[in-house]
Amino acid sequence: MSKILQFGEQLPQYAVPVLNEREARAGAGILFLLAIVAFMNAWFYGDFGPTKLVIIGFFTDFLIRVLVNPNYAPSLVLGRIAVRRQQPEYVGAPQKRFAWLIGLVLAACMMYLVVFRDVRGPVNLLICALCLVLLFFESAFGICIGCAIYNVFNREKAQLCPGNVCEPGERSAIQTVGFAQIAVVAIFAGGLFGLAGVVAGKPAATAPGNASAVTVESEAARMAEAERCKVPDFAIAMGHADKWKLHNNCK
Repeated sequence: MSKILQFGEQLPQYAVPVLNEREARAGAGILFLLAIVAFMNAWFYGDFGPTKLVIIGFFTDFLIRVLVNPNYAPSLVLGRIAVRRQQPEYVGAPQKRFAWLIGLVLAACMMYLVVFRDVRGPVNLLICALCLVLLFFESAFGICIGCAIYNVFNREKAQLCPGNVCEPGERSAIQTVGFAQIAVVAIFAGGLFGLAGVVAGKPAATAPGNASAVTVESEAARMAEAERCKVPDFAIAMGHADKWKLHNNCK
């Protein structure tokens, strides 16, 4: 029973129980993928069914992580399978438990609001967005925001942090970012911003002499456009009429 109800592995070379960071990041990525799909489905289609399922799964997963054993949390089991060929990266378990406790609290709030009360509003949106941010930062960058908060509330600071950020040293040359690199990123972002109007099909400005040619349309063209922009029955049934017009460039 003690092997089942435990948090982290106690290895002789480390002073605190440890977890495999690669497995934790993979689990966060799996949850992020499910959560973002459910979020977008609710946002664009108004269907909260998948969202409720994800919230139930999210809550159950974190309940097992924090109160039972991370080894039996479904997302971490799948994460372990995904990274089984990679060398483990051991990190301190105490700060991870604190971070996952934050996730459990957020999941409990969403369970109460969305699953049990069917509440829809800005509070749900903020909590969901916060969960997505936490999962994204951990899965994409290996940055555990909850672990950083752990240091604020605990006298004993976190040990064995991902990337050794608990004991930062001098950065090597491969970690530094120069002015030329920043300039490339700025030019890249500016170029994409400048092309946004072109890619979106924004109509060009009309010269004064051609105004009459643009405004006068043949009856046949207007009828063809009206037929093209007729909202299909499935979009109406889904309550998606306005979005359908937007996606098909219809006024």
